[in-house]
Amino acid sequence: MIIAIGIDVVLVERFEQALARTPQLADRLFTEAERYTRSGGPRTPESLAARFAAKEAVAKALGAPRGLNWHDCEIVTDADGRPWLTVAGTVAAAAAQRGITRWHLSLSHDGGIASAMVLAEGDDPR
Repeated sequence: MIIAIGIDVVLVERFEQALARTPQLADRLFTEAERYTRSGGPRTPESLAARFAAKEAVAKALGAPRGLNWHDCEIVTDADGRPWLTVAGTVAAAAAQRGITRWHLSLSHDGGIASAMVLAEGDDPR
């Protein structure tokens, strides 16, 4: 059963400027696994912006509760390059409170815009 949907868009250039202005921002927003590709190279600004959009979309799907930790929502990539969403700590607790047991994620970036959509799913209580 679908419990919530979240969507967010990020202007890549603006996000890249924020990262350049505040070097610690990437560490605050992203886990090490999110900041680097599977081969160990740094992710592109477009890829990071899409991951940030995903975290914002998750927060929106949860109703934007206060106190969510950015690292408690992680976007990981499987061997085929497909992004997956994992949650822990504050985000997992907020999801459990709302009956969310599964997440679905789609990321995109083109034309200077990064976007993400998440679908939060739970079991039918009936």
